[in-house]
Amino acid sequence: MSISQPDLPVLRPRIVVMGGGTGLSVMLRGLKEKPLDITAIVTVADDGGSSGILRDELKMPPPGDIRNVLTALADVEPLMSDMLKYRFQKGEGLAGHSLGNLILAAMTDISGDFVTAVRELSRVFAVRGEVLPAAEQAVVLHAEMEDGEIVTGESKIPEAGKRIKRIFLEPDHVEPLPEAVRAIQEADAILIGPGSLYTSLLPNLLVPKLADAILASDALRLFICNVMTQPGETDNYAVSDHLNAIYEHVGHRLFDYVLVNNEPIPLKVQQRYAEQGAKPVKLDQDEVEAMGYRIIADKMVMYGTYLRHDAEMLSHHIYEQVKKHILSKG
Repeated sequence: MSISQPDLPVLRPRIVVMGGGTGLSVMLRGLKEKPLDITAIVTVADDGGSSGILRDELKMPPPGDIRNVLTALADVEPLMSDMLKYRFQKGEGLAGHSLGNLILAAMTDISGDFVTAVRELSRVFAVRGEVLPAAEQAVVLHAEMEDGEIVTGESKIPEAGKRIKRIFLEPDHVEPLPEAVRAIQEADAILIGPGSLYTSLLPNLLVPKLADAILASDALRLFICNVMTQPGETDNYAVSDHLNAIYEHVGHRLFDYVLVNNEPIPLKVQQRYAEQGAKPVKLDQDEVEAMGYRIIADKMVMYGTYLRHDAEMLSHHIYEQVKKHILSKG
């Protein structure tokens, strides 16, 4: 009589994704379809638009990036997702606000705590994973430009139109959320990007204990580079310039792999973006490899109203690398 062998346990790696903005949300829509335990750590430096108003008037962390991530990971009907993203076009005091931001503000007031509000809304919207603010308090982002000018405010930095020398936080020793540190410590993989380099990605890495936890981790560490440069932030940047900026702020090489797009951008698309001052991020492969990074390059873009990362392709490469990393550890 043969004895049946037990099924192998399902590989469900724990990954931490850090960033903010639209790019992070696009990637998460692909990652949530993979068998992964996802924790998203989201910046709290936003001070523009609806988020900035709620931040100033209610003395709460800015909800916009958190709301985008909750929407991306939510397992709800499309109509519910559209409702969370809905932005009022008129109404005194309402115009400009997104409904999702207002719901987060209301839940924060009800629960008395922003982190609890995020956790409760995650439960209500059946979020696939955990969403955490990088810190329990909002932070103010400053940038020192190459000419010495100091620009204050996340939304004001790109508008300055100058090359950024460095960014820094106020307060400079902001305490991270303990759950965020623990998620990094327990992660099998840590992903940073895509997103605005100076205003979405680096603010997380400048929270001292978060950067320390990443450095101490034996997780696979991946950087997802933007496809296009961003006016006022990364004008004329190649892939190596993004990596150098992170190294200069953190003081260490954080990543094992860099995921980049190598699909030529159609000329018509380039021309449309050029009108806004953006162009494709150049893959300077020799420079990147000389810095000690391994490159994963593929067609990682989709074309629509805007050029976006191909969430399915990006998630495929991430998942395959994470599996290889776990299996290599035995």
